[in-house]
Amino acid sequence: MSNPQQLRYSKEHEWLSVAEDGVSTVGITEFAASALGDVVYAQLPEVGSTVTAGESCGELESTKSVSDLYSPVSGEVTEFNQNVVDDPSLVNTAPFEGGWLFKVRVSGEQDDLLSADEYTAFAAG
Repeated sequence: MSNPQQLRYSKEHEWLSVAEDGVSTVGITEFAASALGDVVYAQLPEVGSTVTAGESCGELESTKSVSDLYSPVSGEVTEFNQNVVDDPSLVNTAPFEGGWLFKVRVSGEQDDLLSADEYTAFAAG
């Protein structure tokens, strides 16, 4: 499992891109996608809604279970990935590319996020 170095990671297994014009992209890690199994449904936060760091903002349903989706940062949702809503398996096949989940205009700091190396060590347990 390889975690892209340019991303930051939460202990809830979400990743966050570096903000471009104040907007960051959020997805789940390959580790989380693998643990979930085949994702069959995605409920993502609506555009214009506010998400809070560490709080549930949606759900991912797999053939194994339903898991909450947590936001790694606080802010306003600017976009969600309609392709994932239409084809949730993208979360499994391309978690760091086409399987991204939503974009958020970040408000405040995200001090508790992990680097790729820190997340790899955390996920390894």
